[in-house]
Amino acid sequence: MGNNYTYILKCRDGSLYTGWTNDLERRIREHNAGKGAKYTKTRRPVTLAYFEKFDTKEEAMSREYAIKRLKRKDKLKLVNSDDNPVGCA
Repeated sequence: MGNNYTYILKCRDGSLYTGWTNDLERRIREHNAGKGAKYTKTRRPVTLAYFEKFDTKEEAMSREYAIKRLKRKDKLKLVNSDDNPVGCA
């Protein structure tokens, strides 16, 4: 299985950020160092709330797009689901 991830971060202000990466740990470190997305720079620290793993970059990017189109309540359903590999919100 490939190392391509779609993830949801929980920001300090309680907002959620969705992105994709091929190195999940590195990307979270970047977000918390202020080198991530502009959105997360002013909302640090961020914590990993949810992720999915994919074989290809295209699959991860497609899922990122789909999640970004969800309403907050639906994103929270993913975060709080029993299938969430993070295990906590």
